[in-house]
Amino acid sequence: MTQMMRAIEITQAGGPEVLQLAERPIPEPKHGQVVLKVAYAGVNRPDALQRAGMYAPPPTASDLPGLEASGEVVSIGPGVAGLAVGDQVCALLPGGGYAEYVATAAAHCLPVPEGMGLKEAACLPETFYTVWSNVFMRGGLKAGERFLVHGGSSGIGTTAIQLAHAFGARVFATAGTDSKCAACVDLGAEAAINYRDSDFVDVMLAEGGADLILDMVGGDYIPRNIMALAEDGRLVQIAFLQGPKVELNFATLMTRRLTMTGSTLRPQSDLAKSRIAQELRDNVWPLLDKGRVAPVMDSEYLLENAADAHTRMESSGHIGKIVLKVGD
Repeated sequence: MTQMMRAIEITQAGGPEVLQLAERPIPEPKHGQVVLKVAYAGVNRPDALQRAGMYAPPPTASDLPGLEASGEVVSIGPGVAGLAVGDQVCALLPGGGYAEYVATAAAHCLPVPEGMGLKEAACLPETFYTVWSNVFMRGGLKAGERFLVHGGSSGIGTTAIQLAHAFGARVFATAGTDSKCAACVDLGAEAAINYRDSDFVDVMLAEGGADLILDMVGGDYIPRNIMALAEDGRLVQIAFLQGPKVELNFATLMTRRLTMTGSTLRPQSDLAKSRIAQELRDNVWPLLDKGRVAPVMDSEYLLENAADAHTRMESSGHIGKIVLKVGD
């Protein structure tokens, strides 16, 4: 008899109300995979995009939302080394985190940092994989450089501020309220720009321009980001909250030797994600173990209240990460 679990399904494309509690078979681990009994699942913008019908999961992934979770390893597939049943981990997921059990690649699991609870650990994978791969691996941020992150109070933003500060960059951030700006400064930003009151282009140019910008806004921010960059500056695009299409004069890129790049995490190969995981283990996990970097927590919801968690996220009133409590 197939064992069943509780899970949150996307019943149709739409608003938060389409997230409904359902029963699904407990997954079995494939080659190279483990199955986790989920304690907490992180809630992220891509989950809302998938719910709205704008971000289809990869063909081999679960159709359930949820790209990160923490929990206990309960079964192990063939070809897995370095993990044992009973280990507590946090993991990047291909999908399926809004459920009591989830399967994921063993190489995408990382240990729960010393002194950290499972609730906080569930907030690490999606944002830390994204920030490390884009700001450091792709963007090449170095100590002493001027770094601007938009959406500084988001899960991505709070992570980017802390990591960039920890590795010696001068950090600037944008946010939409004075309280969010204050939170950015508390995390290590040299200055936080309330975009309702000030123009980040003017602020950055007064500092000599940004060497690196991490942007998830897009739209009319793209040409403004180009203006805000220093000579030889880099723009890394990871999302488009205001749309992906814009008119841009590329002569500026040539004359000022600028670089535009970007990535999305979910479609990357398992091998690429494994490489990011190893870099995180080597470079970032020691900071988490020592408490020098930590996730910023906003709120917690029960699994069955996933719709409320999405409403909270889409209100943009949150600072830091939102989680679903799944296990006991």
